[in-house]
Amino acid sequence: MDPFQNFRGVIAPLDRSNIDTDQIIPKQFLKSVKRTGFGESLFFDWRYLADSNPDPDFVLCHDPFQHAEILVVGNNFGCGSSREHAVWAVLQFGFKCVIAPARGNGHDRVPGFADIFSNNSVKNGLLTIELSEAEVNSIFETVAGSPGAEASVDLASQTVTIHGTSDRVLSFEIDGASKETLLKGLDEIALTLQSEAEIAAFEQNHETYLP
Repeated sequence: MDPFQNFRGVIAPLDRSNIDTDQIIPKQFLKSVKRTGFGESLFFDWRYLADSNPDPDFVLCHDPFQHAEILVVGNNFGCGSSREHAVWAVLQFGFKCVIAPARGNGHDRVPGFADIFSNNSVKNGLLTIELSEAEVNSIFETVAGSPGAEASVDLASQTVTIHGTSDRVLSFEIDGASKETLLKGLDEIALTLQSEAEIAAFEQNHETYLP
C-alpha cells in the first residue's frame, strides 16, 4: 500500500453512532472476488432510494461532501462483522481518514472504533483518529455552520487542524507500530519482508529435520 501522506481535505459529517459494517457495505456486495469497486456502494442503504437514485437527504449525495476526504462519525464506528470490505469501501469512496469520539471511562468506555475495523484500517492505509466527544462535537458544529469546511491531517505530528476563521489544532494518539506502518506504507507482507535476510539465514542454517 502507499505511504500515508499529510493532506488537507473537506470534512463530511455523519453524526450517527454504532454504524456497523453491514451499513458501511451491505452483505450483497461481498460476493465480488475483486478488491475494487466498493466505493459506489458505501452506505448503500442510506445513500440510495428504492429506485436506486441517490437520496438527496443523505450527506454524501450532494456537494461539497461528494468529494470529501475526511469522514467524521459517532462512536463505535465499524462494529459488527469483521468484513475487510468495509475499510475498502471507505477508502475507495475517497476518504483517507475517519474521525470518531470515545465516550465514557473505565468499564463504561465506548471507543471511537471497533477493534477489528481499526486493525483492518491500518492494514489498508486508512487512518482512524479517536478524539474526545467535545472535540468531535466541535467539528460537527464547524461543518454545520460552514459546509465545505476543511481540515489538515498531519500523521507525523499527530495533529488535525480544523480550518475556519481561526484554525484549531487537535492532537490525537496512535500507537507507534500503527503509525510506522501507515507512514511507510507497509502491509503485512512488506513488514515480513523487512526481515527477509534473517528469514533466509534461518532457512539456510536450521536442521532439515526440524519444521
